[in-house]
Amino acid sequence: MTDLSTAAPEVPGRPATPAPTAPRRRATGGSAGRSGRAVLKHAAMIVASIIMIYPLLWMVVSSLRPNEEIFRNASLWPLSFDIDNYVRGWTAQSFDFGHYILNSTLLVVGCVIGNLFACTLTAYAFARLRFWGRNIAFAVMLMTLMLPIHVVIVPQYIMFSQTGWVNTMLPLILPKFLATDAFFIFLMVQFIRGIPRELDEAARIDGCGHLRIFFRIVLPLMTPALATTTIFTFMWTWNDFFGSLIYLTTPDHFTVPLALKSYLDSQGSSDWGAMFAMSILSLVPLFLVFLFGQKFLVRGFATTGIK
Repeated sequence: MTDLSTAAPEVPGRPATPAPTAPRRRATGGSAGRSGRAVLKHAAMIVASIIMIYPLLWMVVSSLRPNEEIFRNASLWPLSFDIDNYVRGWTAQSFDFGHYILNSTLLVVGCVIGNLFACTLTAYAFARLRFWGRNIAFAVMLMTLMLPIHVVIVPQYIMFSQTGWVNTMLPLILPKFLATDAFFIFLMVQFIRGIPRELDEAARIDGCGHLRIFFRIVLPLMTPALATTTIFTFMWTWNDFFGSLIYLTTPDHFTVPLALKSYLDSQGSSDWGAMFAMSILSLVPLFLVFLFGQKFLVRGFATTGIK
């Protein structure tokens, strides 16, 4: 007798429907192996991350230790907490540490504005304008990336010394308004080349010149590249020690790196605790800028070069 509940009726001219089969059990060996490899990979990454951030964690802990315990204990747990390092470090120099932070802030703002102003205009000229010697000038500009600062520092110092600008921030800020950072020019040139030229042509039909095209069309679309330039300029200028050491000679003009160096004395006693404490405070602006600007930083590098 045929089971009418499971057998499908046969229709003339249509192939018979196959009987349902039981689902196969998935193999668990492969997924378990992949899970094990993923766990090992993440464990190795965590261990590597701890090793990489250990110096930073040690500096944070050392800023809370007395000077006599800093180099005696390499652990990440202080035997005693001494917040006096922060109080003493803030007022240990000729000026309080906030004065040096203000100097670095003014320097950073000037350099950021200079790079955003000069590098964007230069990049637009290389990417959109056609003039004689453009390729040669662009190649020479790229060659300056391989030129170390130590080669040009002597003639620059002589020039700024003759103009009376030594011990001022002008030698550190003025070159930014002359588009001396070839890396940012190259970054923006590649970004502008990814912007469709049809937008320029449509604006030109409406009567726009190069300046209006630049300020109204190209510049608003360059937000990721501008953010990338701002972040890198901020970080490099805030951490610049060599340039500040060459041109700034009196404590009232010192920036944060020079102020931190003042805590160390090669012939006398060095206040390591105060230096570590102020180093932690000087790192806070860098972390904040990178934290809030990292999405623009990634977007700027991801979209650079797309054509």
